[in-house]
Amino acid sequence: MKNITISVLFCLFSFLATAQLLPGMVVPDISLPDTNDSVVTLSSFRGKVVLIDFWASWCGPCRAANPGVVKLYKKYKDQGFEVFGVSVDKKKAEWVKAIKKDKITYQQVNDNGGWESKTLANYFVNEIPTSFLIDKAGRLVAVDLTGKGLKKLVAQLLESN
Repeated sequence: MKNITISVLFCLFSFLATAQLLPGMVVPDISLPDTNDSVVTLSSFRGKVVLIDFWASWCGPCRAANPGVVKLYKKYKDQGFEVFGVSVDKKKAEWVKAIKKDKITYQQVNDNGGWESKTLANYFVNEIPTSFLIDKAGRLVAVDLTGKGLKKLVAQLLESN
């Protein structure tokens, strides 16, 4: 019985260990509506360095992080850097109000499923804010990198072919 239990636990932990996005993997595509209800896909930004930023208007830490993301975007947007903001707000009006208040000018889309969002599940996100930095080919480079480390890596990725 002990061997069966150990085997079951090993299989469970092996599955959990593989159920995540790892550096070098191509990230799943995202197709969601923007503030005008036009569907925007992440793959349309292929060829650019992209920061996928999962957030919500009601998330204090997300809102506190927004000014830094806005500043980073302004610095590198003309060099091929994009931010793909993915909100999990259930209420569109609150999401749009937060975009305006935080002076966000980069691409925003919304998965209004909240914590049950399929997009969160596809990216194995269990807390926000969470961000994924992807290279020009759509491969994951880093998760939840912030500050000077994020700025440095974005600059390096923009310089690479």
